[in-house]
Amino acid sequence: MRLKAISERQPRFKASGQWHQGNAVALLENGAAFFPALLDDIESAQHEILLQTYIFAADPTGRRVADALKRAAARGVLVQVLVDGFGGREFVRELMGELNAAGVKTLIFRRELQIFTLRRQRLRRLHRKVTVIDGRVAFVGGINIIDDFDAEAPEYPRFDYAVRIEGTLLEPILASSRRLWRLVAWASLRRRTRAAVLPAAQSAPKGNIRAAFLIRDNLRHRTEIENAYLDAIRNAREKIILANAYFFPGRRFRHALLAAASRGVEITLLCQGVADHPLMQYATRALYPLFLENGIRLFEYQRSILHAKVAVIDQHWVTVGSSNIDPFSLMLAREANVAIDDAPFAATLESSLHAAIQNGAVELRREDWARPPMMRRVLCWLAYQAVRLATGIAGVKGD
Repeated sequence: MRLKAISERQPRFKASGQWHQGNAVALLENGAAFFPALLDDIESAQHEILLQTYIFAADPTGRRVADALKRAAARGVLVQVLVDGFGGREFVRELMGELNAAGVKTLIFRRELQIFTLRRQRLRRLHRKVTVIDGRVAFVGGINIIDDFDAEAPEYPRFDYAVRIEGTLLEPILASSRRLWRLVAWASLRRRTRAAVLPAAQSAPKGNIRAAFLIRDNLRHRTEIENAYLDAIRNAREKIILANAYFFPGRRFRHALLAAASRGVEITLLCQGVADHPLMQYATRALYPLFLENGIRLFEYQRSILHAKVAVIDQHWVTVGSSNIDPFSLMLAREANVAIDDAPFAATLESSLHAAIQNGAVELRREDWARPPMMRRVLCWLAYQAVRLATGIAGVKGD
């Protein structure tokens, strides 16, 4: 009865965020689980592959994926790869030409032509990581096409998640992916090169999981992901576990967390300890005293780079995707998350996060951050102001 009550509290989202019953969703932790599953489905593709990502590296992992895409194109599959112009600079230099020569169609989202510029459009990136194969299976999450191990922490893999989805949710995922490809092709003055009618999504029920596809773009879905988070946090009654690589929430998000803490919700935040973007890490640390003073538990993941963007609320509501909790993801970038309303799935992700906290994270204490060393305070303040300035330049309204 309690789980049913929790489920009924969850809001129903509009547009592409509507709940869809009848899905099979598998949680994929790190590239060790993600890439074998992705490659297996690429190798079995018969009609269409749509791959959209922020980074497509020319490292061994990227080349394995590129080779699989070339083999698919050689057997007549329509393969379309969309990569961000900033995150995909290496892709443009080293992989794009050979993929095009092999029959893979590629597009670049906002190609980076000027390295040094303060134009606000530069921050409007394609940050989503979505792959749809034959309209029958989709991958959504935070994992780029890049080696799992980073030079900053070579002993352990980058910590991240994705989901593999079959079932009724394929219809909105496929429609969104095709729509974005057409939009970028039109903006690039490309004409459609294939007149054949592609198959519809195979959206017959495959399981019993209820899920929603959430996107952030600059049209109808500007606040869809943020509102999904906020609705779930405001409905929380017991527990919130949130792991996010770049955690710099705005006022509404901060107030929602503090309000949940004030009504007795147990809140745990897992943030980066090993930073790939130190400026954002120091800006995040400027918020630590506020959270700690209000009873929110804070952990920094130290084993490797934390790249996850996931949450579990009341052991039932889950989100996995590409969106960070910062102004760049929530207000500027194109993002994609999946929300899941399922107790067994939530238990699987929660168990994984607890293992990460226990084995790879350090808890931050309130007394250590009440009066931090002067140098740390100065660095955090400067980083906080720099991030706010960047968001102001980008046209995001004040915090």
